[in-house]
Amino acid sequence: MKKIASIVLVSFLSIAALAGCNTVQGVGQDVQQGGKAIEKAAK
Repeated sequence: MKKIASIVLVSFLSIAALAGCNTVQGVGQDVQQGGKAIEKAAK
């Protein structure tokens, strides 16, 4: 289970870095979506 969460987190961080969010609000939304993906993977 931890492995799946780690993969999701690394994938999310890679996508966020490539997307290059320019605003704090955008970063907050990206982090929130990443959290939702991790919660979904944990279920």
